[in-house]
Amino acid sequence: MITPDPVQPGQESVWDYPRPPRLEASLRHLRIVHRGVTIADSRRALRLLETSHPPSWYIPPADIALVHLRAAAGGSFCEWKGRAVYRDVVVGDDVLAGVGWCYPAPSPGFAALQDHIAFYAAPFDSVTIDGEQVRPQPGGFYGGWITADVAGPFKGISGSQFW
Repeated sequence: MITPDPVQPGQESVWDYPRPPRLEASLRHLRIVHRGVTIADSRRALRLLETSHPPSWYIPPADIALVHLRAAAGGSFCEWKGRAVYRDVVVGDDVLAGVGWCYPAPSPGFAALQDHIAFYAAPFDSVTIDGEQVRPQPGGFYGGWITADVAGPFKGISGSQFW
């Protein structure tokens, strides 16, 4: 049995997020910068909330410097959202392989995700929400962004494989 972390004022618990996940629009300010180049800057992202995961953020293509993205090898499948394809981010000679993903033809319940791109936080120099530097979701596979307003524990920590 998992014991959720205490929720402090101004926080929400990932253990109150639903399964299947919920998608919601957000006006929060997301910014991704790498090697001095702004990769994404948005106040129109979609936030995906799923039990035990910090939110994943999907950014509309109009708010992304698409000139720095290219198709990446591989893909994955989500039981809720469908088949994902990956994107590399390229800034000069620096290639961040497979750091973004999107759903070109998402499952009907997640149609709003079409062409929005989510990014792992760890590889970039700076990923912020409303000016706060985010921490990447532990474990390396999941793409949630942890901020001070989200309480865990989070899927991806040691021992969470079967949550």
